[in-house]
Amino acid sequence: MDQPVTDLNQLLRTMEPVLNEGVWVYARLPAGTGPGPLEPVVTVREPEGLTVVVPEATARAQGLAVLFRAAWITLRVHSDLEAVGLTAAFAGELARAGIGCNVVAGACHDHLFVPADQAGAAVEALRALQRRS
Repeated sequence: MDQPVTDLNQLLRTMEPVLNEGVWVYARLPAGTGPGPLEPVVTVREPEGLTVVVPEATARAQGLAVLFRAAWITLRVHSDLEAVGLTAAFAGELARAGIGCNVVAGACHDHLFVPADQAGAAVEALRALQRRS
């Protein structure tokens, strides 16, 4: 495995945004419950319940209320969890393009969930940021 990158300029030059297949949705399960068979790609436990990010078809099949339909973009650079400025840079770029973004950091990569109908524009904005860096 490659070493995590901390330098902001290198992170931006090599971030390589990749659009994952499908439509992903945010849904909330009642407090005190687990994800069961859903196999979410993201979970966040809050006092109000468990937020899950799952494929749209899974949410619909389970009768979950869809809170947000998203495209999932992974930045392929191995970003250090202590790196400074990457989130601000790409969030600012997406904001200038009028695209909202929900960010989840994994141990190796940053994952962006943007409105499903703005996936192409989001990837292009991120690639433009990468080219300028």
